[in-house]
Amino acid sequence: MMEHGKKFFVHEKGLCESENVGAGTRIWAFTHILPGAKIGIECNIGEQCFIENDVEIGDFVTIKNGVSVWDGVRLENKVFVGPNAAFTNDKSPRSKAHDYKQLQIIVEEGATIGANATLLAGIKIGKFAMIGAGSVVSKDVAPYSLVFGNPSRQHGFVCECSKKLIFQNETASCSCGKAYFLEIEKCVPKI
Repeated sequence: MMEHGKKFFVHEKGLCESENVGAGTRIWAFTHILPGAKIGIECNIGEQCFIENDVEIGDFVTIKNGVSVWDGVRLENKVFVGPNAAFTNDKSPRSKAHDYKQLQIIVEEGATIGANATLLAGIKIGKFAMIGAGSVVSKDVAPYSLVFGNPSRQHGFVCECSKKLIFQNETASCSCGKAYFLEIEKCVPKI
């Protein structure tokens, strides 16, 4: 086990080539992080993960075991990525193709990607959205949306605390104290 000068931890069987890793981040065994990756503070990156060069990971992000994060993926603060979730960055991949068009995936603050979910290239997952386990996500997901299935479909909205919201007369209150309203089929927190 190694503690780096910048106070991030890399397991003795992990390989972190990036110097852009924030304080308090933990990188576990058999994980490989390439030199260009940018990782924020207090992240937890599980075993057997791979993080490519053109990747930006915010603060307080959790990436569970078996996840590969490819070039073009952007994970904002407090994102949760479940075990074996799959990101893609090319809509028409071919072996040895050098003229492919790399597309981004943006996962906004607080969103959750369930175990074994697959996110197709070129999409955005909105703030605090929740993607169910095993889902195949091929289009943008609005903030606070609950989506699951193959192909994924919206099945309501969730609070920042992750509980499903029940709307009555275009408003919902969560037991955690937060309140929301619907605005043209979008969930918006009350301030």
